[in-house]
This record gives sequence, structure tokens and C-alpha cells, in this order.
Amino acid sequence: MSANGQIRHAFTGRLARKLAVAGTGAAVLALPLIGATTASAATPAAATTATTAAATTYPNNLDGWIRESLDIMAQHGIPGTYDGIYRNIMRESSGNPMAINNWDINAINGTPSKGLLQVIDPTFQAYHVPGTSWDPYDPVANITAACNYAADRYGSMDNVFSAY
Repeated sequence: MSANGQIRHAFTGRLARKLAVAGTGAAVLALPLIGATTASAATPAAATTATTAAATTYPNNLDGWIRESLDIMAQHGIPGTYDGIYRNIMRESSGNPMAINNWDINAINGTPSKGLLQVIDPTFQAYHVPGTSWDPYDPVANITAACNYAADRYGSMDNVFSAY
């Protein structure tokens, strides 16, 4: 598949996640209303506001991918900052979500590092974060899984200053 096809797949995957989050957010906000004694507790305006607040959009670029990852990380208690993630992305892939390392020991052993933060498949699968794609080239999924791994191993991606 071409790089453009994979990026488009990542974009549609993120769009599907956003729609799912919007629906889930509205449902979660509506839960306290179940069992309410009066009909006025659940107004259409409140439901519209809840859905609008849950549907955050992010630009389809490095800044947007990092910001979306940070929001998902916050939901799952994964530490990290924009600067720490950005610094590591620039060192690992120069911001190319399709980057692949075909020369190091991981590649020689058949598991090349992939994506923005150069994660190998077993690590990506072990540290995958629910709500993100299972595609290691998906920028948001790659960042979020790598930050989850770095948090487990080093306390935070902010503490990583070399290959990890």
C-alpha cells in the first residue's frame, strides 16, 4: 500500500475514534440523568452541549497527533508533555509517521521499529492503549503506545533522551 493510502487509513481511523468518543461522551454525561424524577432534567440543549464538548478535532499533522495523544494519555493516566514527545519524535523519525528502521538489531531479528517513535510490533501490542488504532503506523496510536511504554519503563517519555 502506498504511503498516501496508509496516511488516509490513519485519518479515517482517527475520524471513527472521534465519532465513537463523541457518542460515548454523551452517554457518560447522560448516565446521571437516568432515573431522574422529572423530565426537565434531560433537556435537548444539555445533550447537544455534551456531544459538542466531547467532539474535539485535531489537525492531521504532527502538532495535532501529539495533542490528540496527550488527550488520550490524560484519560488513561499516562504521563508526558508535548515537549518531551516532540523531542523524541524528532530524534527517532524526524516527524515521519511512515519511518521504518531496517538496519538495527531489531530489524535483523525480524521486528523493525516503525512510526513516529520507532516502536517494534511486540512493544506496540503490549503497550497499545484502548481507543487507538492497532496500526503501528497510525501516528496517534504509535505516540500513545510509545508513551505508555516509556511511562512503564522510565516514568515518562519526558525522561527519555536517547534510543529506548
